[in-house]
Amino acid sequence: MKRSKQKNLEEQKSGFRELAKKAIIQPKESLVEVQKSSGGLKIGVPKETSNQERRVALSPQAVQLISAHGHQVVFESGAGDNAKFSDHDYSEAGAQVTRNTKEVFECPIVIKVAFPTYKEIEMMNHGQIIMSALHAQMMDKNCLDLLMKKKVTALGFELLKDESGGYPVVQSMSEIAGGASVLIASEYLSNIKHGKGVMLGGISGIPPSEVVILGAGTVGQYAARASMGLGAMVKVFDNNVSRLKRLLNGIHSPIFTSIAHPKVLSNALRTADVVIGAVRGIKGRAPILVTEQMVQSMKAGSVIVDVSIDHGGCVETSELTNHNDPIFEKYDVIHYGVPNIPSRVSRTASYALSNVFSNLVVDIGRIGGFKNYLWEKDYVRESVYLYKGLLTNDFLGQRYGMQARDLNLIIASML
Repeated sequence: MKRSKQKNLEEQKSGFRELAKKAIIQPKESLVEVQKSSGGLKIGVPKETSNQERRVALSPQAVQLISAHGHQVVFESGAGDNAKFSDHDYSEAGAQVTRNTKEVFECPIVIKVAFPTYKEIEMMNHGQIIMSALHAQMMDKNCLDLLMKKKVTALGFELLKDESGGYPVVQSMSEIAGGASVLIASEYLSNIKHGKGVMLGGISGIPPSEVVILGAGTVGQYAARASMGLGAMVKVFDNNVSRLKRLLNGIHSPIFTSIAHPKVLSNALRTADVVIGAVRGIKGRAPILVTEQMVQSMKAGSVIVDVSIDHGGCVETSELTNHNDPIFEKYDVIHYGVPNIPSRVSRTASYALSNVFSNLVVDIGRIGGFKNYLWEKDYVRESVYLYKGLLTNDFLGQRYGMQARDLNLIIASML
């Protein structure tokens, strides 16, 4: 009997030892992060310094949601002015409004729209987290070097995925750019913008204007909807038949669609009043679908809005412009080449960004910190181009001749 009891006691002790071993090998840093998050996250939202950027990363409603979950938002005074949000709006939503820019950039998590400048990075502490646009093709290597030196973890919004595999920031900004591009074209067709005085949609007895859209992705789909809503005749070109089918199913209306065959496209451009460029390259530059010769054949006073300009443009005669000087004329055709169209409607765009970022912050706090968030949400990892100062983005690595690390292996090795 004694031997049986002793045997049971030994088995219990052995079981406890196994449990202790499992506890020892648990990711200790992860447990520490959970404890820290119980006091809430601290997020800084600075004022955008680029004169072309009018959006703000978090709206007052987003700040209210984040604050309700026990987190603190430090908001720089005036950061919402260009989106018509006042400091009072943010203060009432629960943010700590400050005029001290350095205080904002010293927060453990910084969220902004444009990529940070060198001066802004200098204000940051070691080991911080920053979420912003990446602008990989326009990035200053000195800024990247300083972020790496400060062991910063950085996330690029345009690379951020959701659970369905989509890109929520790119999707929402593309929807805005598609609709706004048609309104921009309509402005430059009118006399107010020294155009040829044409209404985009026709009226009784007068045929409608013709709009040619290059690309059947999100921008193209929303441009087509806006054009049709204004009564224009729409023609959409794309070399991907699946995208054309998806566009037709999405707008529930029969419109002209075609593969971008040079001869068919050239004939459409000769009678077009508006051309919307909405083509993106798979990697790097957007393909040129409209040649200089095709532009020469277009009607005088026609308008080209090249939304693809931030990827080099899909019209050969397109050039980069800005909100202060948005157009130029070539061959009597008006060209609009501003890369940041959503900033024209900064309040709507800020709401769209906030819908993504507020939920992102709440999830990070709920899961117990950014590291735990990356561990649980593997689809988010592609958006991280720096992890604790280590480069994890292949494109940046190839561009600057640097070795990019595998983030999955980095996270696993730090457990």
